[in-house]
Amino acid sequence: MKRKKVVIVLPAYNAEKTLLKTYRDIPYQYRKNIILVDDSSADKTVKIAKKLGLKVFVHKKNLGYGGNQKTCYKNALKLNPDIIIMIHPDYQYDPKLIPALVAMIESGNYDVVLGSRILGGGALRGGMPLYKYISNRFLTFFENLCTGIKLSEYHTGLRAYKAEVLKNVNFQKNSNDFVFDNQILLQIIAKNYRIGEISCPTKYFKEASSINFLRSLKYGTGCIYWSIIYFLGRLKIYHHPLIFRH
Repeated sequence: MKRKKVVIVLPAYNAEKTLLKTYRDIPYQYRKNIILVDDSSADKTVKIAKKLGLKVFVHKKNLGYGGNQKTCYKNALKLNPDIIIMIHPDYQYDPKLIPALVAMIESGNYDVVLGSRILGGGALRGGMPLYKYISNRFLTFFENLCTGIKLSEYHTGLRAYKAEVLKNVNFQKNSNDFVFDNQILLQIIAKNYRIGEISCPTKYFKEASSINFLRSLKYGTGCIYWSIIYFLGRLKIYHHPLIFRH
């Protein structure tokens, strides 16, 4: 069987303290096609990325986390990959899991695979703040209720996609903010793509990126809003074009 072409994308913002650690844990066979998009960092992220030989794209002004991912996927698709892996370069997620993510998609059973911090049951032991854990569990419960599927986590920064999935969902119209992650999953669910999950250890530490409470509140409110939008579509009351475009 011909080996699938895998492109890894790193949406980066002030990641100078963790980028090298992340890169070193990416298995060697997947280092050929790595794209880093820098969202107007104020540190040496770009300098380090270029030194590592990554394909680097720089936003002249900060576009936000969703805007960063849009640039990641747009440039990844230009390389004609079979699979695209998105992983945060803040070292919260284990790059050594990349072969497992790829294998799950190569099996033919899944179109998207998510690295879940919840499946293994060690989120709190890994340092996830209690309020983040509680909000994660509440939002995931609510989202599962609205979508009619059962995922352990919607809010992960480790994801693998078949390239055709990203070609067929309207991610360029999504928010430039953090709720992008929720919107793209709802678009994927609406198109009946098969989603798998793999347990991912939780790592919270000083250098890892983390949004503050107010941004978390805004994100949570956005997740609830878009989940309700999806639920209205399921009931055939209102089909929002962002989620249900075919």
